[in-house]
Amino acid sequence: MSETTVHHRACHLCEAICGLTIQTEGERILSIKGDPLDPFSRGHICPKAVALQDIQNDPDRLRRPMRRHGAQWQAIEWDEAFALVADRLAEIRERHGSNAVAVYQGNPSVHNYGLMTHSNYFLGLLKTRNRFSATSVDQLPHHLTSYLMYGHGLLLPVPDIDHTDFMLILGGNPLASNGSIMTVPDVEKRLKALRVRGGTLVVVDPRRSETAVIADRHLFVRPGQDAALLFGLLNTLFEEGLTRATPLPVDGLDEVRAAIAPFSAEAMSARCGVPAETIRQLARDFAAADKAACYGRMGVSTQAFGSLCQWLVQLINLVTGNLDRVGGTLCTEPAVDLVETTTGGHFAAWRSRVS
Repeated sequence: MSETTVHHRACHLCEAICGLTIQTEGERILSIKGDPLDPFSRGHICPKAVALQDIQNDPDRLRRPMRRHGAQWQAIEWDEAFALVADRLAEIRERHGSNAVAVYQGNPSVHNYGLMTHSNYFLGLLKTRNRFSATSVDQLPHHLTSYLMYGHGLLLPVPDIDHTDFMLILGGNPLASNGSIMTVPDVEKRLKALRVRGGTLVVVDPRRSETAVIADRHLFVRPGQDAALLFGLLNTLFEEGLTRATPLPVDGLDEVRAAIAPFSAEAMSARCGVPAETIRQLARDFAAADKAACYGRMGVSTQAFGSLCQWLVQLINLVTGNLDRVGGTLCTEPAVDLVETTTGGHFAAWRSRVS
């Protein structure tokens, strides 16, 4: 009988990257469980990770490259497969041009360090404009906003969910997604901990999502009109003097204030379907919290005003003094820092002062 071994690994099927303990006997997987010693996921595991052994052991899983001959598929060796792909890529580009080749990036390649650090060298040589990604479906407004406001598309401030006193979620359902572009395994316990310590969770969503069910308040917004609600919130913060100074260097805030002056809570209420007094009270409560975080996700990105929504989310965090602050929103220090490596350390001084 083979020796039983326990491996400490991580699930890379989604952004949460939960820690796992995998028990094996030889090549056979005996069990997959959440790793209670992982400081980030703290033993949390979802059905995707448990099902990894089903993928590993699936009798229909391909274990060797296959080449089609007519209607039949035949197994070939790896060296032959690599040579075939390289030859065909070169032939197609020579015959039809660089744009005859298309590239897909996104899940799960974005969770693979090798692909993150080295794929662009190869993809750059292809010189194709046809690049497709999950990013183009759900998160380009985040990147565009960060590029225009902070100078780099990957400077993405994320909510400090474990320390905030007031969390406002628009168009996000982290109980289902594990906090996309927030990376929060075991998010349900974290949100419940927010409420236990006296904090407040408010969800803005046209539907009663799983996260809305556990929130202190759920505001039903008219679909596609989140920008109007956000305008009303930001306008109220300015109009009622609810802003807070920030140590960060800021340019253009007076112009923003003047530009959004017509977008009062009363003017925006008819568009977003949320009463004006509710909008104003939400702005007051957010500003009154010692530490608050506004988080907008896919629901406010995949609409006509997606980039505008994400810009307004950033401004609400900024003018209330919650950008780059414990309990607010922070720019993290990742294991592979693509911002620093692509800018030669230009943004080192901007990085969050909180480790």
